[in-house]
Amino acid sequence: MQKIKLFSGTSNRKLAEQVCSLLGQPLGDVAITRQQSGEIHVSYQEPIRTCDVFIIQAMSHPVNEHLVELLVLIDAAKRASANKINLILPYYGYARQERKTAPREPISAKLVAEVLTTVGANRIVTIDLHADPIQGFFEIPVDHLTALDLIIQHLKSKNIENPVVVSPDAGRASTAEKLAGELDCPFAIMIKNRPAHNQTEITHIIGDVAGKTPIIIEDLIDTGNTIVNVVNALKQNGAENAYVCATHGLFSGGARNLLASPHISEIVVTDTIAMQEEHEAYGEKLIILPIAPIIAAAVQIIIQGGSIDTQINSGKV
Repeated sequence: MQKIKLFSGTSNRKLAEQVCSLLGQPLGDVAITRQQSGEIHVSYQEPIRTCDVFIIQAMSHPVNEHLVELLVLIDAAKRASANKINLILPYYGYARQERKTAPREPISAKLVAEVLTTVGANRIVTIDLHADPIQGFFEIPVDHLTALDLIIQHLKSKNIENPVVVSPDAGRASTAEKLAGELDCPFAIMIKNRPAHNQTEITHIIGDVAGKTPIIIEDLIDTGNTIVNVVNALKQNGAENAYVCATHGLFSGGARNLLASPHISEIVVTDTIAMQEEHEAYGEKLIILPIAPIIAAAVQIIIQGGSIDTQINSGKV
């Protein structure tokens, strides 16, 4: 482990400290400053020559700031003669722009992948991408972890009566089916239109939800518009108050007010994104599950060898 160095960007230093604590490794010393012009300056405060470097940085709000900061961290590590540069991206920004939905649009998720690789990244570790095919945008190894088992363990501890797992759209159907199988309950799928970014309209519900307690499973919660629309549609079809589960809690814009809905019993997310203020605002209604053990286990396997899918994504960690 003497040739292993872990560093953190500014997006979620607390998570990086937790990962290092579990690994029994100190968090590396790197100075990250903003000049008056807004430019980002990085300086590693310890030698990293021939070391395998792990950089922990979530591409959360402000996403462009954190992305550029990550690029500068990679470039500085490369120029300091690091052996390998491994990126731990608990949340991968721009993932919702993974395909063209209209003419003359970018595929920004692929653009970010190409930039990270070109700058010098050798491996990507990320959690619950918005779309699995994003892994194919990289020409370097990608370890795609999942927080689903954490969420399953929490839901089982709640002993929810008469549950039904709900996928907000067809894209999450396979995850909803797996969750329903683990909870031994039925699942339903919402059919929706998306007239504009961060706007959705529920048109149909496939499955019986009347009299049942919905468990809504998503990869992320952004503005909360989709979640509230789903919850309202479920209530109109006779469902009880819902449990909302997601890996990433962005809580952008007016999400706090939207998610204060009386029809939501509990909101479950992980700490891939730092959100102390949101936790205080929601109180006991917001449950934050720790993601550090999964990341630490992945780093350990990368260092020592083994199968990440067998040890982590199978629920053994």
